[in-house]
Amino acid sequence: MTEVGGTRRRRAVSVEDKTKRRDEIMVAAKKVFARNGFHATTISHIAKEAGLAYGSVYWYFDSKDELFHALMAAEGDALRAHIAGSLAAASARPDRNWEPLRITVQAVLEYFEADKAVTKLLLRDASALGDQFEKHLGSIYERFIDDIEKHMIVAQELGTVINAPPRMLAFSLAALIGQIAHRRLTTDDGVTASDVADIVVSFALHGLRPRESQPITKP
Repeated sequence: MTEVGGTRRRRAVSVEDKTKRRDEIMVAAKKVFARNGFHATTISHIAKEAGLAYGSVYWYFDSKDELFHALMAAEGDALRAHIAGSLAAASARPDRNWEPLRITVQAVLEYFEADKAVTKLLLRDASALGDQFEKHLGSIYERFIDDIEKHMIVAQELGTVINAPPRMLAFSLAALIGQIAHRRLTTDDGVTASDVADIVVSFALHGLRPRESQPITKP
């Protein structure tokens, strides 16, 4: 038994209980990291948020760094799963012009906006914590770029994208999406995630040149 704030909590014993307890710690850590930032957060803060004794956290994570890495990996996987679910729900076909990319952009923005802690975790803290965290964050972005690159290759085959390295094109769009998501963390421009997705795809297709008023998803 551990006692925190007058509440006694049973030690997790079964695999199911341990998995649940680990998830509780990660949920608590995400809240504290988002509130305090990485450097100002301690294991003690996280334990208190989770309603656990200080030493209990170390049964699941060796250090604050390891916990932060686990959070980034989990959120990266959850983001990609959300994108895949959005594409499946919309029955988006790769050969249907830019619709899959538009859905991807909208899904990313909606995911971040639904959980501001995720945005802070991936776009604020991780990028400022040195090489070790930068590499981990980079691996998350690389997988996201993999997804966008597939859209670029199909678009090139359809003749709707310039003949340039598709991964460089994908990286450029991913950077744009990341900057927009970061801006929307603190700034309300009065546009929805769907509107932003239209803007991003229109910009990718036409740059800053005005275009005819028609849906960007039509061939």
